[in-house]
Amino acid sequence: MTALPGPAAVEILAGCSPGEIPAWVFESGTPLLLKGLVADWPAVVACSQSLAAAARYLSGFWIEQPVTVYAGDAGIEGRFFYNEDFTGFNFRSGSAHLGQVLQKLAEQEAGGGASAIYVGSTPVDRWLPGFRAQNDVTLPARDALASFWLGNRTRISAHFDFPDNLACVVAGRRRFTLFPPEQVRNLYVGPLDRTPSGQAISLVDFSQPDLGRHPRFAEALASAQVAEMEPGDALFLPSMWWHHVESMSSFNLLVNYWWCTSPPAMGAPTTALMHAILAVRDLPDRQKAAWRALFDHYVFDADESVYAHIPTTGRGCLAPLDEASARKLRAELLNRLNR
Repeated sequence: MTALPGPAAVEILAGCSPGEIPAWVFESGTPLLLKGLVADWPAVVACSQSLAAAARYLSGFWIEQPVTVYAGDAGIEGRFFYNEDFTGFNFRSGSAHLGQVLQKLAEQEAGGGASAIYVGSTPVDRWLPGFRAQNDVTLPARDALASFWLGNRTRISAHFDFPDNLACVVAGRRRFTLFPPEQVRNLYVGPLDRTPSGQAISLVDFSQPDLGRHPRFAEALASAQVAEMEPGDALFLPSMWWHHVESMSSFNLLVNYWWCTSPPAMGAPTTALMHAILAVRDLPDRQKAAWRALFDHYVFDADESVYAHIPTTGRGCLAPLDEASARKLRAELLNRLNR
């Protein structure tokens, strides 16, 4: 068997505090591991002691509203994924109070159970009001979305997110395996329109990669970085970087922040990608070449020269967008799609 290349370690930055993260961190084009950034959070101190201590601490915040819970049998080995014929998934979802989830995790821990339990992307301010008064960081965006993720030993397939991301480990150990955006071709990405949690995922099983089936994955690993994280550590993950997340303890809790630096008027780029699949991908090669030139001109290489020769009153959507012009453009797109 050919030995796979080992990922390089993510660059480590120590000595930062939650309220004074250097501005250049958030401008980095590569991931950064902020060692011990939130180690002094009361949540980290309490939740790292034991699952029981975590339940006592979190009970001071949680509300009587169920969270969405995902569960899988022992046979999935913690990997939340598709079923064999990709008609569905290998896990089930339901709802439960957060206290019930923690009790189930405690039962699994005490009994040595191997079922996978996962609560993902749950807004902190809604389900744990008051938590951020004691546990928070200062970010370059006021409207960052703070979410919590908890469960036991689970594996989340490599995927990307459009916003920038700061992921803070509160309890347990996590391993992030990271790939730059240009490695998409080597990750063997699954469907765009039917996904386990909203984002397209790599179909490679990172615990036992099948290079006969996914030979280019070796090339992806050659460009990969890995972050081994302990309670109190935080990872800055730039927009669009692919990340495989492995929770390695019987109880794990992570709080992350998402924010976008793009103007609020802009829509989701994934929508444009899917529309391009509909309208451009299957054109003859000569037409695709022509459209590539247009996309480069109007999108990827666009600057003021695109519209400078047009009178201001006639530039339409070619001019920089604001909320009003973006709303008008969305209306025009909807009108065209509904014809």
